[in-house]
Amino acid sequence: MAKAKVFIDGSAGTTGLKVRERLAERDDLELILLDEASRRDPKRRAEAMNGSDVAFLCLPDVAAIEAAKLCTGKNTVLIDTSTAHRCAEDWTYGFAEIGGLGRKIAKSKRIANPGCHASGFIALVAPLVEQGLVKPELRLSCHSLTGYSGGGKKMIADYEEAKDDLLHLGGRQYALGQNHKHLPEMVKYCQLKYEPCFSPVVVPHFSGMEVSVPLFAKDVKGGIEAVKDCYRAYYRKTGLVKFVDDSEEGGFLSSAALSGRDDMEISVYGNKDRLMLVALFDNLGKGASGAAIQNMNIALGLDPKTGLKV
Repeated sequence: MAKAKVFIDGSAGTTGLKVRERLAERDDLELILLDEASRRDPKRRAEAMNGSDVAFLCLPDVAAIEAAKLCTGKNTVLIDTSTAHRCAEDWTYGFAEIGGLGRKIAKSKRIANPGCHASGFIALVAPLVEQGLVKPELRLSCHSLTGYSGGGKKMIADYEEAKDDLLHLGGRQYALGQNHKHLPEMVKYCQLKYEPCFSPVVVPHFSGMEVSVPLFAKDVKGGIEAVKDCYRAYYRKTGLVKFVDDSEEGGFLSSAALSGRDDMEISVYGNKDRLMLVALFDNLGKGASGAAIQNMNIALGLDPKTGLKV
C-alpha cells in the first residue's frame, strides 16, 4: 500500500514541530520536506501542499488564511491548527467526539483543529446542552490552567530563563479583558447564547491542562448524578475522551496529570448544591498536535489512535 504523503506548513512553530516529531516516527507516512529557502516560497509551498494527501497549517491566523488559498487541488485534506477557520461554515470543526463531528471529519477536506482551552470546555458543556441537562441561555464561567508551552516559543523561553523569578513561580492569569480568541468556538459548538466568563491561567509546568466549569445544581436537570450518567453514555465509545469517576490525588487535581498524553479525562465533583466539571488533558496533546494527528488519522480512514499516546 502506498504511503500517505503529508506536508506541514509552518513546521518551525511549537505545534508544527510537535506534529513533525510525531509523524517522523511513523512508517505508514511520507513527509514532504522543504529546505529553509523553499519554506518561504509560496510556489514551492503550493506544490508541496497540492502534492500531499494531508497538509497541516501550523501558522498564525493571517498566514493560515493565505496558506489555505494555495491549496487548489481537490484531493488534499487541509488541517488548520490556528484560530482562523474554527467557526467558518465551509470548514469542519475537528473535535471528533462531539455531536457526530467524527463522521464529518472523515469526509471533509477542510478541518479546523480546536483550541486547547476550548477543547476542555466543549467536552464538558456540549453534551449537557445537547442532552437538555443545561439550557443554552445559562450564563457559565470557566477556569482553565495551562502549561506554559501553550504560549509558543517565546513563552517557553521566558519561563525556562526565569525559573526562579517569583512572578513565574505562581499562576499567571491572562486575557483579563474577557476577549480570549477561543470564546467564539466555545459558544458555537456548545450551542450557547452567551459567552462564558473565562479565566485562563498559565502555570509553571511545561505541559498539561485542567479546565473547570462550576455549576449550581439548580441549573442542571437531574443534578450531579444526571451529569455523570450523561458523560458515561456520551463518551462510552470514543476512546480519546473518557469519563472517570474520580481523578483526584488525595483531595487534589493537578493540571499536569495527563502531560505527555493525547487523551482527555473528564470528571464531576461536588454535592447536591454545587458541581464542578473538570477536564484533564495535555495542551500539546488533545489540545493541539495530538488532536491534529487524530483528525488526520480519521481523514485517512485509519484508527483514530494511530501514533497517539493514550
